Amino acid sequence: MTTGNASDPVSETSSLQGRASGHGRVYQATRDQLITEHHHHYSVPFQPGKAVAPAPDTVRTPLVERVPLVLRNRGDVRASLTAALADGGGIQVLHGMGGCGKTSLAHWAFCEAQEMGQIGLWVTASDRMTLRAAMLAVAADRGADPVELVAAHNGQRAAADLVWHYLDHSPQRWLLVIDNADDPILLEEGGWLRSSRGGTVLVTTRRANAPLWRGAALHHLHVLPLDDAAQVLCDLAPDAGTFEDAQTVARRLGCLPLALNLAGSYLAQQLLESWTMSDYHERLQEDATGLIDQGAGSQDANKESRHLVSRTWQITLDALAAEGVPEATSLLRLLSCWSPDPLPLTVLSRSAVAGAGLETVMPRLHSNRVEVALRSLLDHSLVTLQRLPGEHSGTETRCVQVHGVVLHSVRTGIPTEHRTVYLHAATHLLQVTLPEELGPASAPDFLRLLTPHATALLHHVDEVTCSDAVQLAVRVAQHIHEAADYQAAVALATLAGDTSERLQGAEHPDSLAARHQQGDSLRRLGKLRDAEHLLRKVHGQRQRVLGADHPDTLQTAAVLSVSLFLLGKHEECLSRMQQTIDGQAHVLGVHHVETLRSRALILEFLADTGNTEQFLHDGPATVDDCERWLGTENPVTVIAYSNYAYGLLHTSSPDDAEAAAERALEARIRLHGLNHPLVYSAKLVLSWALMLCGTHQQAVALMREALEGRERLLGSDHPLTIKARILLAERLTAAGHHQEAWQLRHDHLADAERIYGTHDNDLQRARAMHREEYFCSSENGDA
Repeated sequence: MTTGNASDPVSETSSLQGRASGHGRVYQATRDQLITEHHHHYSVPFQPGKAVAPAPDTVRTPLVERVPLVLRNRGDVRASLTAALADGGGIQVLHGMGGCGKTSLAHWAFCEAQEMGQIGLWVTASDRMTLRAAMLAVAADRGADPVELVAAHNGQRAAADLVWHYLDHSPQRWLLVIDNADDPILLEEGGWLRSSRGGTVLVTTRRANAPLWRGAALHHLHVLPLDDAAQVLCDLAPDAGTFEDAQTVARRLGCLPLALNLAGSYLAQQLLESWTMSDYHERLQEDATGLIDQGAGSQDANKESRHLVSRTWQITLDALAAEGVPEATSLLRLLSCWSPDPLPLTVLSRSAVAGAGLETVMPRLHSNRVEVALRSLLDHSLVTLQRLPGEHSGTETRCVQVHGVVLHSVRTGIPTEHRTVYLHAATHLLQVTLPEELGPASAPDFLRLLTPHATALLHHVDEVTCSDAVQLAVRVAQHIHEAADYQAAVALATLAGDTSERLQGAEHPDSLAARHQQGDSLRRLGKLRDAEHLLRKVHGQRQRVLGADHPDTLQTAAVLSVSLFLLGKHEECLSRMQQTIDGQAHVLGVHHVETLRSRALILEFLADTGNTEQFLHDGPATVDDCERWLGTENPVTVIAYSNYAYGLLHTSSPDDAEAAAERALEARIRLHGLNHPLVYSAKLVLSWALMLCGTHQQAVALMREALEGRERLLGSDHPLTIKARILLAERLTAAGHHQEAWQLRHDHLADAERIYGTHDNDLQRARAMHREEYFCSSENGDA
């Protein structure tokens, strides 16, 4: 401002020459003059190169794009927030992954506070300037005068102190919502987060472990329970399907509130088509992320919005890259190659990652940066850490888990030129964590956790990555087969075979290996005719592709022989198995593990078909060779123990059979633990030996254990379970329990004969006993 000086001698007739520019003013006079000015500026002074954030239009209205029609679940958290509002409850923090409903719950709390007569104040903390402008607007709302606000804007007064002074002295109680505080440093560096006796602060954030939250009440939000998730879809699109249909879609969306709201909105707002929930679920298989995002409507189609599933996680990853952790993106992309199921942390060990080849991917994921990347993902709620108790071992396994919608969204964003590297790395990491040796002691709890991830890889592979993934899946299927999870083994081997056939052809060695394992597990599952049909086909293909004497061809012949024996095709079984043993001895050697396995298997067949002389000659030699070349704890040696004990029941004294059966049972328990189908088979053999020795009650008790174990582990309709009921009847007859024995045969003998054929030795004995007991019961008037 420029003014004239009243003391200067200026004539009344002289001209006034004052000039002003910009916001300046000129005041000139030829007489005394008193001038008073008041200036009020409500914006941050302009600074070159620095943007100015305008004050928000309102802090009294929640800035929520998608308010749920009904807030489902969250009952415990809502009760805690209601109590906090009533008591003036300090700082409450809602934390969880993007899209889990934090803002929706904050909106509910905002409305609840208003119903309680409190003032609701809403601030967005997405960036530094927006937070500062909004908090000063809160101060203005609570009574700060313009001069104080100018001083705070100009840095002449501490802005946060001004805000909290007026919040502390507010005549009305209030709820202050600080939404999207995903960078707690913004709150900390300005001193914006404080507690007050005047009201409650509610923060929503993706950051789970920020030091700033110390002393606050933390509330972790995860996905919704299935029924509540399904009801969200029914709320939004009540005419699109049944509640059961909604459950199916909700399960596919992982019960994530953001995905549920977008899906429900899409179903409700269609004009040209009227998809049902079943239609929507089917289309999700094609492009889940793209379809879900269509529920946001056209207004969100061209902007980077946290309300789109394709962008909400990328916001966090971009922030981590800006903070110096670009490896978090690489790690999440690696995790996206696997399943949403818990993944053992050992898969991501430093030594495993070092050999995975991820150093070629940008940004590079070096083994010494995995820990930093993982902790960052955990802290930003993109990954959760779990401790899962073991069903068999009793020890906990530490796992990481990522939501399925997150994984799909991230996976679709992997650059095409990098996908092969990530898939190869994911396959390699599972391969190196698998136990080297097959056997039931191969950590069944750990295998159960790896299985869904091997399955997921098969769904993502292409021609380049197919072979490694299929070979991995077959190895996992072999392990879980040995651990007696036959249903899972069949499912994984079948998918591996289907994938390999589609990408590599039906007669590719990988395809045949998968089908071989599928057939072997079908046999253990009790689907004997399916197993026979498939194994015959695989054997013929392997003969044609690999040759009749190839070890893989001979291995299929051995497994096929077992199915043939169980189906009563004894002559073909013995012929094939003997040819297999001769071939393996020639190609692999007499003492090779596969040769010894076939030699151990044939012992049961020889004894059961009356080839007593050959059994007595081959049995002791086979057991001795297995012990010498494989050791007493090897699975093949234990097969030899068991089948030799079974054969002695047909060919030797009961005492010798009992001793061999006890040794076989002890070996089975050492190898498999107490709860394995083969342990109950060993108990069945010992029960038979006890019956022959005249220890009838003990034989019955042990046979009941064997039957109960088979029913529980294999199912009541499994062929081995049905056979066990017939054998229990035989023990009951020997013990004098004729009525129960007769009833068991009456109920199950026909089913057993349908499965095994009428020429089965056990069933022929059972049929004779059944007729005898029937006539005895008739004569006694009990029929």
